[in-house]
Amino acid sequence: MKRSLALLALLGTLLLASCGGTPATTPLRAARADAPTQPAAQPASNAPAAPAATSDVLGALEIKAVDLGFQPASLNIAKPGRYTVKFTNDGAIPHDVTFPNGTKLVANPKETKSTDVDVPASGLSFICSVPGHSDAGMKGTISVAGSTAGGHNADDHGGPPPTTDVQPDANAPDYTPYDAAAPAALAGATHDIDLVVEEKDMTVAKGFVQHVWTFNGTVPGPVLRVKVGDTVRIHLKNPATNQLAHSVDFHASQVAWNDEMTSINPGEEKLYEWKAEYAGVWMYHCGTAPALHHIANGMYGMVIVEPADGLPRVDKEFAIVQSEWYLGPQGQPASLTKASASAAAPDYVVFNGVANQYKDNPIKIGTGEKVRLFVLNAGPSVDSSFHVVGTIFNTVIKEGVTLTADNPGHYGAQAVDLAPAQGAIVEFTTAEDGLYPMVTHAFNFVGRGALGLFQSGDGDPKK
Repeated sequence: MKRSLALLALLGTLLLASCGGTPATTPLRAARADAPTQPAAQPASNAPAAPAATSDVLGALEIKAVDLGFQPASLNIAKPGRYTVKFTNDGAIPHDVTFPNGTKLVANPKETKSTDVDVPASGLSFICSVPGHSDAGMKGTISVAGSTAGGHNADDHGGPPPTTDVQPDANAPDYTPYDAAAPAALAGATHDIDLVVEEKDMTVAKGFVQHVWTFNGTVPGPVLRVKVGDTVRIHLKNPATNQLAHSVDFHASQVAWNDEMTSINPGEEKLYEWKAEYAGVWMYHCGTAPALHHIANGMYGMVIVEPADGLPRVDKEFAIVQSEWYLGPQGQPASLTKASASAAAPDYVVFNGVANQYKDNPIKIGTGEKVRLFVLNAGPSVDSSFHVVGTIFNTVIKEGVTLTADNPGHYGAQAVDLAPAQGAIVEFTTAEDGLYPMVTHAFNFVGRGALGLFQSGDGDPKK
């Protein structure tokens, strides 16, 4: 009885806290013609400064995009007026140059676009508006002799200042729970798997919607399970309806970074083939620049590679991926500025993509059953101290280092420490009916969504 009361008290505390050979890419669409892009309609507050009295073009300005920056990032002109901007994309992924009044030139790799812009006496700023690119450094200025672009006019930055406080939206749709059950190993020895990139809105916590980038429409992406010796053929597809270039990096593979892991643009697909040669719990993720943003915005998943002879049978298996959300404005991608901070301070730390989803929907297990968890810390930046309250892990396989239940000293494990991109297999058995919280024992994050529950039996230890 004392143990039950203590467990309930601890659970109450946690629940209170929670309230707070290079495969060729296949182009699927034609490149856009080199034509001026018309300015988009903008609110009055974003109207450009009054143009020069004459509409004569005073000269040409050349701007090149590289990954991730502009060359030059600072241009100087002798006087204000109308100039032709010639924009060339020398990078490996699509970029644009966007001015404060909404004028935008979009260019695919090796493509050039041109348009005319009016540069006021105060100068002009420009950015790449592809999500994350401006935050990563794709900003520039056009300065007029005797002035400096920017000044105190926030509109010169081509958009609102960075969001530091995102308010919940009472009308946000409910989140979609992620099924934690681990899949069975795929049959056969060769596996053809489609990974389709989908850019979509997703509720990541109650009241908070982000425009996430996903593999197969979920965060995390699908759990893939194979055995040592298997061949995995990933067909990565980036539909033309997407806005960004994407890629995939399988930590379980041994291939050159500049081979299968290269990015593909919207409308393209490629083959990424690898052989599973080492067992473990492995991460896969998008590696397109800036990789930090693509991971922080949902592009990660788990690969389970079993030994060739498989794993011993247990009663239940679940896959748990810990990760972080750095909230951007409602309906926008996660904030790269927040994610890039030297002292990581995520708005949420979550299991399987959604804050507190397994507190709301406990994972059901049987008392006395052998339970196996495949655990991955996808990060991108915060360590995990994975712990299930009320249990002891009798088996732990972390990055190839093994603790078995039959070890001579009868040692056990209370928590498994996982740096970003590390994985583990843990096993436990519950001693009685009740609720068993799943947390990271870095308790400052439990109140930020890193809390779930295992319901053993009927969940009531008093019966």
